[in-house]
Amino acid sequence: MTAKAGEKAQKTGDFYCAKCDGKVHVQQGDKIPKCPNGHTEFETRRHEPDTKT
Repeated sequence: MTAKAGEKAQKTGDFYCAKCDGKVHVQQGDKIPKCPNGHTEFETRRHEPDTKT
């Protein structure tokens, strides 16, 4: 799963930056912000309410 800042989140969860592993929490339908260090690409998403990861 790859997501980028500015895209709408398909699901609620924690997005982890592909470059520095910085975390942002996003609600479904909201735009994904940049990571705390200003990067724009996210490699993984965890802690989704409807899954066990």
